[in-house]
Amino acid sequence: MLALFTRRVSPKCCWTILIGGSLAAGAASAAEFRQLGGPEIKARFAGMEFTDEVHWAIVFGRDGSLSSFEMGAAGKGTWKSEKGELCLTYGREGRRCYQVWVSGKNVQLRSEGRLPEDGVLQKPPPRKPH
Repeated sequence: MLALFTRRVSPKCCWTILIGGSLAAGAASAAEFRQLGGPEIKARFAGMEFTDEVHWAIVFGRDGSLSSFEMGAAGKGTWKSEKGELCLTYGREGRRCYQVWVSGKNVQLRSEGRLPEDGVLQKPPPRKPH
């Protein structure tokens, strides 16, 4: 067993294994996500919370209202499903629309030219009003 750890391995070999393994893992996780269409977006998000479970949360009201909570600061806005995307209007950034990709309770909001917003979709916990 000790011989396995003391045998010299080429750095090129290690990088090939590392990169190949990362690509395979990325392909597997990407395959698990599927894109939601317009009616599915409304059905999945209404009455739910999208959150990273630590720093921020967005609560989607059934009436199209939106409440955001980020590092202790609360905000209000609106949301709707439009042309197969989730469109949010709140904060300084104004209106933004995203493709919605899901895998179980894991959600990615994707928009061209931006990194995906990763989080989970869950029932919102009770919060104290601000």
